[in-house]
Amino acid sequence: MCGIVGYIGKRKAYPILIKGLHRLEYRGYDSAGVALINEQGQLNVYKAKGKVAELEAFCESKDTGGTIGIAHTRWATHGEPNTVNAHPHYSESERLAIIHNGIIENYAVLKAGLMEQGYTFKSDTDTEVLVQLVEYTQVNQHVDLKTAVQLALQQVIGAYAIAILDKTHPDTLIAARKGSPLVVGIGEDEYFLASDATPIVEYTDQVIYIEDEEVVRLSTKGQSTKDKGIDITTINNVTKTPEIKRLELSLSQLEKGGYPHFMLKEIFEQPRTLTDSMRGRVNVRQDNIALSGFIDNKDRFLNAKRIIITACGTSWHAGLIAMYAIEEFAQIPVEVEYSSEFRYRKPVINKDDVVIAISQSGETADTLAAIQLAKSKGAFIFSICNVVGASIPRISDSGCYTHVGPEIGVASTKAFTAQVVALTMLALCIGKEKGTLTEEQFIRIVRELGQIPDKIERVLGQNKRIADFAKTFTYAQNFIYLGRGYNYPVAMEGALKLKEISYIHAEGYPAAEMKHGPIALISQEMPVVVVAPHCGTYEKVVSNIQEIKARKGRVIAVVTEGDELVSKIADYIIEVPQTEECLTPLLTVIPLQLLAYHIAVVKGCDVDQPRNLAKSVTVE
Repeated sequence: MCGIVGYIGKRKAYPILIKGLHRLEYRGYDSAGVALINEQGQLNVYKAKGKVAELEAFCESKDTGGTIGIAHTRWATHGEPNTVNAHPHYSESERLAIIHNGIIENYAVLKAGLMEQGYTFKSDTDTEVLVQLVEYTQVNQHVDLKTAVQLALQQVIGAYAIAILDKTHPDTLIAARKGSPLVVGIGEDEYFLASDATPIVEYTDQVIYIEDEEVVRLSTKGQSTKDKGIDITTINNVTKTPEIKRLELSLSQLEKGGYPHFMLKEIFEQPRTLTDSMRGRVNVRQDNIALSGFIDNKDRFLNAKRIIITACGTSWHAGLIAMYAIEEFAQIPVEVEYSSEFRYRKPVINKDDVVIAISQSGETADTLAAIQLAKSKGAFIFSICNVVGASIPRISDSGCYTHVGPEIGVASTKAFTAQVVALTMLALCIGKEKGTLTEEQFIRIVRELGQIPDKIERVLGQNKRIADFAKTFTYAQNFIYLGRGYNYPVAMEGALKLKEISYIHAEGYPAAEMKHGPIALISQEMPVVVVAPHCGTYEKVVSNIQEIKARKGRVIAVVTEGDELVSKIADYIIEVPQTEECLTPLLTVIPLQLLAYHIAVVKGCDVDQPRNLAKSVTVE
């Protein structure tokens, strides 16, 4: 959600900024812009509604000179998507320009005060209020830009990641963050700034992750060593020593690798990414699982009276699957909470609770706020994240990285299956240590877990057939997805994928709940996807399918290889290999990912950047 890129150094800034914006397109946006200080000291701001390509076309005839600049992709919050509301925003005098990711909650109060001082506003954004406030502070308190930013941010309520240019100081770039990610890349006499590492990896592997309420000054010129380099303080002017980390990311991971879309690439990467996620943790030869985050905090899990899982979207579905596994294996009560609701409903949290936060990006604003609340109540925080160094793992007590590499497609695929694997491993570890899971059960599931990547490969072999029959369903305006037990969350995840990328309304239900309302919707025009592997409640799900067919519903069924009952009554079947019931979601979700993808492609939808969606929701 929103993307920030900045550069200061010896190279021409504009090509670096534009390439960086393209790298950030996966985050979701509706407009783009760039600000540059040229060799003559002019501050030029160019903006365009739509894609980065629209901005490039607009800039073709413009002066794009300069070795310092900032750029932005905007996902609208305050004010409709248009050129005026796009970032960067000038200050009143047009001496400053700012880009901003986040929401300034008290912007209306700040704006009213500035208007009383004679300031005028061109946009409807909260961001313009912030740049006006910085300029007002700088002028009236006679301070430098960094100090003005510190003082201005002390008045701000909300979340932000910002970068500011001052045309009277063309050798300095100021940035700050609170609640929205920001990373600095360090080159040779040059610095890069971005919302995440994807625009930086091409130029350097040395990075600094900016912490909350830190302000950073980047400069490549000056009279002394103190004037050059990187300088980090808090908004209260406490000096911070930057910690430089090595970036574990390659440029090849950010390219499609011959696939038409990142989403399809990431679906097909899952055998490898799950192998990577289990590497060093699942030892099939020794029938063991080693999770350092669990081993180092074993007592907190074994003594937990309750486990609370908090997440959003796809991660919430992974949390539901974890609830089934943890309660079955460890006999600990589990509650799964939407982070956005959990943080506001005054939840009862005890010191012997374990709170598990799940977030692909590690920057999800609601999940971050939820665990901050839980931590303040004394709960133990364990996080499942993909991005090393992100905010959520940094404030957690312990955790587990999924290690699937960058996920560029907005609709999560490989991150979901890796989250399920990580949570399953955790459930197995707790159950084994508590003695609520027998040694025989533990060994059987561990061995089967090691076979999952190969079994996913077999499911992916049906891609062409799924693509062929997916064409049949592009007419549909609604879908129902049904599943039971471990596969009820899979039904909801399949419905979410279809909604996200094809814009077809879809809902996931427990199959037994169909008779409590949804059955009224069944007709020839209502496709029904049923997740029906041969385990647990299979016979009951078969009965549900028969009820659908009796009402002329069209059924797409995901079944276990060799299925005989469902195969005779469903209109289309997709087979998955036999596995342990707790691991079936890792196989049954793959056909649903492919089905959603192919329906969206045939409909001509933008699969990797679906409308109105952002990859990482870093604002409420």
